[in-house]
Amino acid sequence: MSLTLWSAADVVAQIDTFDTVIDARSEGEYALDHLPGAVNWPTLNDEERKLIGTLYKQVNQFEAKKRGAALAARNIAGHIEREVIEKPKDWKPLAYCWRGGKRSGSLSLILDQIGFRVALLEGGYKAFRAAMLQDIPLRVQPLHFQVICGTTGSGKTRLLHALAHAGAQVLDLEALASHRSSVLGAIPGQPQPTQKHFDSLVWDALRKLDPSHPVYVESESKKVGNVAIPTSLVEQMRNSPCLDLSLPITERVALLLEDYDFFVTDPTHFCERLEALTEIRGKATVSAWKELVVNGGVETVVHDLLTQHYDPVYLQSMARNFSQYAHARALEPRDRSVGAMQELAGQLVQAPLHASVMSGAG
Repeated sequence: MSLTLWSAADVVAQIDTFDTVIDARSEGEYALDHLPGAVNWPTLNDEERKLIGTLYKQVNQFEAKKRGAALAARNIAGHIEREVIEKPKDWKPLAYCWRGGKRSGSLSLILDQIGFRVALLEGGYKAFRAAMLQDIPLRVQPLHFQVICGTTGSGKTRLLHALAHAGAQVLDLEALASHRSSVLGAIPGQPQPTQKHFDSLVWDALRKLDPSHPVYVESESKKVGNVAIPTSLVEQMRNSPCLDLSLPITERVALLLEDYDFFVTDPTHFCERLEALTEIRGKATVSAWKELVVNGGVETVVHDLLTQHYDPVYLQSMARNFSQYAHARALEPRDRSVGAMQELAGQLVQAPLHASVMSGAG
């Protein structure tokens, strides 16, 4: 017997030691959240879980268990035929389910009898999530953040991508959240992860960062769209050194029209998003903006949004929430282009601790 129980804390610390992480829950449970890198081998799928649950309630536990065992055995056989036949003898998988271990235990027992070195997560996903949430502040604490600040359209995300391309460490929270972090930041056709899955994505990103090198991150609020950033990470970011990225207003408008091109190609979507500002800006203003959008005046609306709404709100928020914003280093790329951001990123990577004003001009 080579089946071993692993505590959630040990899995959090050593998740990379396994060749494969197997989520034995249903596809619906897996979609809500799962361990980083896990593959989904349902012992019972969504419909089968519903069927067994109905038997359990309407007939009795014994009948439900018999039917469930038959379905589980059939599904596990399929997983083995599809995924396991070609695995070498030293393959080392970790299996888990929700909490009790029945579904992952059934799979693990058979894999163990084959002769694989199988690990079973004690307490399942529920225990792992609790241990992971406790681990996030420990991952955050030793990191040294450089917070990229700048009003909307100044190119923060472009600079972040350029820094990653230049070899710097970045934490791209908007990419993890599938959202561009503003009232208008929802990305068409790209749903956000659940809060639980976002937490897992953040933890997975944090654990891969090297505390001996700076980590660049955008100046996010507490939430990115509908998901909340872990409190310990928000607090660390807000007490970290800041970089203040700026572009002329004409460049910012042009950048937003490039990055939010769907506002031009799909004015109906833009108007729907503008509705969210009615309470703040007033019905008359929003109606006027919507009329402009419909009549091809998207550029004018973007300019007004920046100068009348986003800039005042952003500057007030930064002064209030980021303790080192008043002492931020000024970053002035020559324009909004990817090339200009790459030049600036190269300067930062070469001299990350230099305190002078950075400029791409000349």
